[in-house]
Amino acid sequence: MSETPRSTGAPAHQNVTFPSAGTTAHGYLALPPSGQGPGVIVIQEWWGLTDHIADVTDRLAAEGFVALAPDLYGGNVAHDSGEALRMLQDLPVSRGVELLSGAVDHLLTLDEVTSDSVGSVGFCMGGGFVLYQAAVDPRVRAAVPFYGVIQGELPDFSGLKAEVLGHYGERDAAIPADSLDTLRETIRRQSGITPDLRLYPADHAFFNDGRPEVHDPESSALAWGSTVAFLRTQLG
Repeated sequence: MSETPRSTGAPAHQNVTFPSAGTTAHGYLALPPSGQGPGVIVIQEWWGLTDHIADVTDRLAAEGFVALAPDLYGGNVAHDSGEALRMLQDLPVSRGVELLSGAVDHLLTLDEVTSDSVGSVGFCMGGGFVLYQAAVDPRVRAAVPFYGVIQGELPDFSGLKAEVLGHYGERDAAIPADSLDTLRETIRRQSGITPDLRLYPADHAFFNDGRPEVHDPESSALAWGSTVAFLRTQLG
């Protein structure tokens, strides 16, 4: 995960606050043209709440979803991979899940949200948090990790209620392709849900169009189209 963020050192995107995990959390909220729709949480890469994550949130809103990207770093955005790693390490998985639960609480209280459950879409670190969150929160009914990095042991998926659609790159050194077999079988065995984990001829971060050195337009288009269709099917 040695990529650089699209907006190096830029302030995080924030336009909403809400109570979460005993504190006041911030995030970026985007509404669809109709003004209402199913709720989706967007979870940041290890850089923070950058232009790329805000853009994904806007794109989901354009597709008809009420999309919220919670800021897990409290307004900080990493300048380089070393700082990003430090920020990731300073965010325990349990704390990240707690903050995400608060974001789900907030999203489901909004009058604009028409669903009684949410989808979750995340990238890199955020893709891992998609799975951590879905494993413990039954309100997450559609989980979409993009090249999700699991920190340490796999979570216990026995409480998973979400269908899972995952997107991974064949050339991603951070996530060996054979590790997906273990992930798929663990989820199936513990939850009874068989995840749809897809491989693309691409590198890590292939969906990030702010990084032309790894961005794969064809793989990104396929992954995006299937993600939108999946969210619509699962959330109504």
